[in-house]
Amino acid sequence: MSKELISMLSSRLIAVISFFLALTLVRGFEGTIGVNYGTVANNLPPPAQVAHFLLESTVINRVRLFDANPEILRAFAHTGVAVTISVPNDQIPDLTKLNFAQQWVEDYIQPHTPATNIVRILVGNEVISTANKLLIVSLVPAMETLQTVLVAASLDRRIQVSTPHSLGILSNSSPPSTGKFRQGYDTHVIKPLLSFLRDSNSPFMVNPYPFFECSPDTLDYALFRSNAGVFDENTRVFYTNMLDAQLDAVFSAMKLLGFDDLEIVIAETGWPSMGDATQFGVDAKSAAEYNGNLMRHVTSGVGTPLMPNRTFETYIFALFNEDLKPGPTCERYFGLFRPDMTPVYDIGILRPTVAAAANIEHATCLLWNVPLILTLDLKKQPAPATKNDFLFGFVSIHSLQAKKHKTGGNQGCNMMSRR
Repeated sequence: MSKELISMLSSRLIAVISFFLALTLVRGFEGTIGVNYGTVANNLPPPAQVAHFLLESTVINRVRLFDANPEILRAFAHTGVAVTISVPNDQIPDLTKLNFAQQWVEDYIQPHTPATNIVRILVGNEVISTANKLLIVSLVPAMETLQTVLVAASLDRRIQVSTPHSLGILSNSSPPSTGKFRQGYDTHVIKPLLSFLRDSNSPFMVNPYPFFECSPDTLDYALFRSNAGVFDENTRVFYTNMLDAQLDAVFSAMKLLGFDDLEIVIAETGWPSMGDATQFGVDAKSAAEYNGNLMRHVTSGVGTPLMPNRTFETYIFALFNEDLKPGPTCERYFGLFRPDMTPVYDIGILRPTVAAAANIEHATCLLWNVPLILTLDLKKQPAPATKNDFLFGFVSIHSLQAKKHKTGGNQGCNMMSRR
């Protein structure tokens, strides 16, 4: 057989192997990486188009909404995408009333489940950081009332109840081992909240943003780049990235109250791709670095120094750039995608199927009685082909596609919440 034919078939085999490896990497992200789907814009595609795009073209299969928009909930019906919905902050006091909670579930949950895979209801967003006394004292009672309604409707095993927090709930976070909740809130609000979450098997949710905490000197630390690290004298460990330090500070605060067994979910985190001239590290390259490294880190199973050997369910902020958001420029450029659904930068969110298929001409590779000489050391001359070097096989890209799953720092931006 000619060297040219062997080379051609070997190249095609490598393309197929690369395709399989890409799919393996995609599966590693699925199930743990979600996005925050904000809608403060006047140029976004219709929800049905967004749902189809996420399902067919990306590895994202979890979405967090900042409300309970019925049109969006209908769009995700029969997709299998795990949807988290939210009760706005201003409705929290009303949600403490049983009849209001019942009506809310009847209006926003029961018409859509189980067709839409609603997995979690968030009661407000960063409520404690608002310093609004009425909202704060109503938070846990509202969650308890909502849980009571879900139990009565036999939805409690399908749908969790939680609420996300900014890191402003911590009075101390450095070093991470000294993390502590703010005095007063710790025993009167957060401890009852943690008890509720434990009893209902729901996670504690936080919104860590290294972007807002970094300085020019700690930019590498925030972006998961190579850096000198930060040493915690109490635990005798080095932190090589700011996110781990933030998460461990939260963990330490929870442990202090006796709740270190609860799961921690990253409800929001992200990095803008554009900002004002006075900000640093605000560009597409930095955003791609942060979000790409974030995805790899939270899905790696490495965990953090105080929470080793675990992954973290994580929601990147945000799905789209949102042109109507108030505030400085960066607030409108946290999106992974533009409104036309083209990526702002590439971090592996898009499925590799189409690109990989194109690389092998979307064709079927027929390899029959072909001696393939493979060597891991390209400096060595390949050994003569033997009987064991013959590959008999038939690989169809179309069959793979048919099986595809269907289901301070930068203070110019709002540090409290992206909403």
